[in-house]
Amino acid sequence: MMLKLGVPSKGRLMEKTFDWFGARGVGLKRTGSEREYAGAVEGVEGCELHLLSAGEIPAALAEGRIHLGVTGTDLVREKVASWEQRIEELEPLGFGHANLVIAVPAFWVDVDTLDDLDAAAAAFRAVHGHRLRIATKYHRLVREFLRQEGVADYALIDSQGATEGTVKNETAEAIADITSSGETMRANHLKVLADGTVHRSQATLFRARGADWSEEDRTRLNALKDRLGL
Repeated sequence: MMLKLGVPSKGRLMEKTFDWFGARGVGLKRTGSEREYAGAVEGVEGCELHLLSAGEIPAALAEGRIHLGVTGTDLVREKVASWEQRIEELEPLGFGHANLVIAVPAFWVDVDTLDDLDAAAAAFRAVHGHRLRIATKYHRLVREFLRQEGVADYALIDSQGATEGTVKNETAEAIADITSSGETMRANHLKVLADGTVHRSQATLFRARGADWSEEDRTRLNALKDRLGL
């Protein structure tokens, strides 16, 4: 049995992950073409590389199909219920930073905080007869955050495409989405609420609690952690 490490299969997250491991003496590389999802691990014995989409890795960890995985903290928290019971954070990797935030139209001059949003949502429902719509791909995280903050009279709607465009297209009144620089928000005439940061995400190395951890696997994990300086 090999220790299975899942990492993002393409883009900047894959490149940064390869660089992070490589700087610590563990080489990750593709072994096939760009269209193949085959890879190899060099510098540590008994470890095999699985190239998966970042969105697949949380479920693979939760189900124990891989022992270790690199993905965003936002994806783990959104996709896995009671994630702490099934997945352990081993190390934040220092890249892939992005914030999940709540944003409203910039012309809502009286709405700058969550308290303002709560009041606006109540007024919206009184006038229009239905709840204020917030478009997002992050239903679990946003619902829990708004519940904790006491915001009511809203409805989450699923965003399948560009979430920032839903307000302009009049399919939502507000949004909750991932942003790095905020430029796309501003380009779509949206503003982030002053206290509207739901989660600060970054790429992180996770361990699957429920994977098949043999004594040999645990020894390999300890060797890998030593090599990585964890």
